[in-house]
Amino acid sequence: MKMPAVWVVLLLALLGGCATPLPSPAPAPAPAPVPGPAPLSAPQTPALKKETLAYLAKRKLTPITGNALNASANCSFRDENGYRGQLELSVRNAAVEQLDARIDVPKHGSCQFRLADFQQTDSQPIVVLAARQGNCKISLWEQGKQVTVAFRNCRAACSGDSVDYLWPILVDSQKGSCS
Repeated sequence: MKMPAVWVVLLLALLGGCATPLPSPAPAPAPAPVPGPAPLSAPQTPALKKETLAYLAKRKLTPITGNALNASANCSFRDENGYRGQLELSVRNAAVEQLDARIDVPKHGSCQFRLADFQQTDSQPIVVLAARQGNCKISLWEQGKQVTVAFRNCRAACSGDSVDYLWPILVDSQKGSCS
């Protein structure tokens, strides 16, 4: 029995489709890295939309840079309602060397924060200190000429209900004053 030519071509095409291609040669191994210091690149400000930058500019705010935080302050502050506080702060190259803060909220209590009770968990772009016991976190970041020291989930570090009235401390990084 003789097969028509069309069937022979189809059979060859089917069998050819089942064939596996030859394996490609293995790529050459990458050269071993040369030991030495890693290249330093300048920190980059995140790319933001024009609308976001305009929004910040209207409010006289600048984006957080990726620069290592350096700040020093030994200051106290008080507002017209009697809310007052003291701060001793030293941060070099995004490493917190000293932190001692006390905030008194009239008729509500006070909050106390000491570096010994925290461990640093992040350094850039925002420095974060986490309480060794509990969920309290202190975040520090620089925006323009101000360094912000903010507190979150810090009920255990405060007496009374003062934590409900706890505001961030703003430090003028050039003068070392705070508010």
